[in-house]
Amino acid sequence: MANAQRGGLGSPPRQEPKTGLTLGILWLLAGLLAARQAAAVLRLPPERRFTDLGHWIGAGGVLHVRGSLYDTDGFTGTPFAGLVLKPLTKAAEHSLGIVWTFGTLLLAVALALVAARSLPAPVPRRTALLAAPVAVILTVLSLPVRNAFTLGQTSIIPVLLVLLGNCPPRLARGSGRASGLLTGLAAALQPAVLLFAVLQWLTGRRRAAAATGSTFAACSALTWLVMPGDSWTYWVHHIAGAGLGHAPDGLANQSLHGLLLRTGLHGPAELTLYGLLAAAVTVLGLRRAARYARGGQTLLATAVAGCTAVAVSPTAWQHQQLWILLAVAGRVGKRRADRLVWPVLVVLVMTLTSTVLMPDNPVLRPLGDNAPLLAALLAACVVPFLPRTAEGWERPEPTPVAEPQAGRFSWVPLFRFWRRPLTRPNVLLELMLIRVGYWFYSFIRAQAPDERSLAEAHGRQILGAERFLHLDAEHAFNHFVAGIGWLTGSMNYYYGTFHFLVPVSLLVYLYVRRPGLYRWARTALSLATLIALAGFWAYPLAPPRLMPGLGFIDTVNGPQDLANPDFGALTELSNQYAAMPSLHIGWSLWCGFVIAVVAPRRWLKCLGMLYPLLTFSVIVGTANHYVLDAVGGALVVLAGFAIQYVLSGPGRPAFGKVPAARGESDPLAGSDQAAGSGSLTRSP
Repeated sequence: MANAQRGGLGSPPRQEPKTGLTLGILWLLAGLLAARQAAAVLRLPPERRFTDLGHWIGAGGVLHVRGSLYDTDGFTGTPFAGLVLKPLTKAAEHSLGIVWTFGTLLLAVALALVAARSLPAPVPRRTALLAAPVAVILTVLSLPVRNAFTLGQTSIIPVLLVLLGNCPPRLARGSGRASGLLTGLAAALQPAVLLFAVLQWLTGRRRAAAATGSTFAACSALTWLVMPGDSWTYWVHHIAGAGLGHAPDGLANQSLHGLLLRTGLHGPAELTLYGLLAAAVTVLGLRRAARYARGGQTLLATAVAGCTAVAVSPTAWQHQQLWILLAVAGRVGKRRADRLVWPVLVVLVMTLTSTVLMPDNPVLRPLGDNAPLLAALLAACVVPFLPRTAEGWERPEPTPVAEPQAGRFSWVPLFRFWRRPLTRPNVLLELMLIRVGYWFYSFIRAQAPDERSLAEAHGRQILGAERFLHLDAEHAFNHFVAGIGWLTGSMNYYYGTFHFLVPVSLLVYLYVRRPGLYRWARTALSLATLIALAGFWAYPLAPPRLMPGLGFIDTVNGPQDLANPDFGALTELSNQYAAMPSLHIGWSLWCGFVIAVVAPRRWLKCLGMLYPLLTFSVIVGTANHYVLDAVGGALVVLAGFAIQYVLSGPGRPAFGKVPAARGESDPLAGSDQAAGSGSLTRSP
């Protein structure tokens, strides 16, 4: 441990980046995202903008309030919400659209700022400064806010009113009247908010709870006097809005009631089970919220109670799920490596669609379809958020990292933007990021330019360059492979299977047995893939099998009509004109490098380096790539390793000195190899 102690376990932390620059970048990004969201709504055609307010529009685009709010079951708000909107009926639809869009944007920004100011004290100065723009960015990007923008919903207002009434210390410690007034107004707009009156009662704020109930009753009674028909329809006929809007068993309804209906339960059995589950979630969720509120985490308590309301409401549409996003305020785990798991999960669920979150297969698809409900249930009942008195609440256990080391080549500048952690990352966080990263890769590849004439022109350029370099061996080798049945079948199977199976298996092995090398290998692979995506955009290329009149044989998919090729599901999911660079070669060469580094025997290292050569023969033999595509794939992998080297420096960490970071084949603690490889520290 002498090396570790000398190396920096007690050394001062590195100087943090300038907060001012980071703050400026975040506010610029927040402003750009907010402007983009407003512009996206205003560019929509009138028939797709503010669809939930469509029944208000009369002849000539002028709004009106004739008839019932619930004539078409399209308006899902309370009668009080309709009463609040009534003054807008004299405005033209165009001007209302502009006012509504920017008004919603201001409400979203105000909500984010209030949430940022409600973080439990003490808050470091840097965190307090950066929390506001980060909160604005997450709020504007969230699906509930984007949905509220498009539909013309008022669902941001109840969340903002509850935050204003319960989170600022001045209102929380006051008489309770102002807090109850704001919460009661929110409940009049969204009845599930009445659960906050119970939370106020449980935390000893009984005057606030009484004021909440009184305000809600007064607003509802006023609406009964002014709009008795609509009030009867909403509160009696539809039982507090149940049945309004989309079908209650549709995926848009992210509540326990909707989930049970989707499982096939109906009638008294479903209602009984729903009532029991809703009661259990309400009791557990509100008790947890009260405990966090008494511990000084009022923002987290508000989020937990809001998630409870989302889960137990008969209907919980997307624009009503903003409560879930507030749950990022909770802290989970004593290690710094675990702290990001819950916030990343919430942000992914609240910003990405179900098709992005989970692959489209029968096992995982239900998780993606019900992700908001599952996140709400986890926040309300399961996730063990740390109390402020818990050990490690303010200072989690740091991650051991390798000290910066001298570069191998003096002429290569090393920026060392990060120090290399030595322990394995959290597996749930890795799986989430890998899934989203792979979706991003698939999306960018599918969106890359795929104009056939341009891709074929680039194909002729590649063939011309190969003829000049005497590398044009694709045609002869392709026909050789196609003439041998067993060889064709083997290569076809290899092409469709090993491309994903081998890299994934190697990543799993590194994560389990060689965690110190896992991050190094994973980062280089990610960088190489990002560079390849730029190549797909810049140089769309038709593979040999899609070049007309050249006689190449598509051994995998068979003969094709090149004007309208059909490769099954791949026709819709993958851009067939993204051949340069070849990631089959890129990923296989990455595998070869990694195997050469980790394999304990020389013959295993040689076998690993044979894998990219075998892959090269397969991609050429099946007419899926040119020889120069393979060169491009090799270059992007080398670039990935080079960029990682420049950003983090050489990796010669002493794995044996860090608990849980050493595999059996790593150098042992105290050995000469480990002792001479560098020292360790912990990330600040």
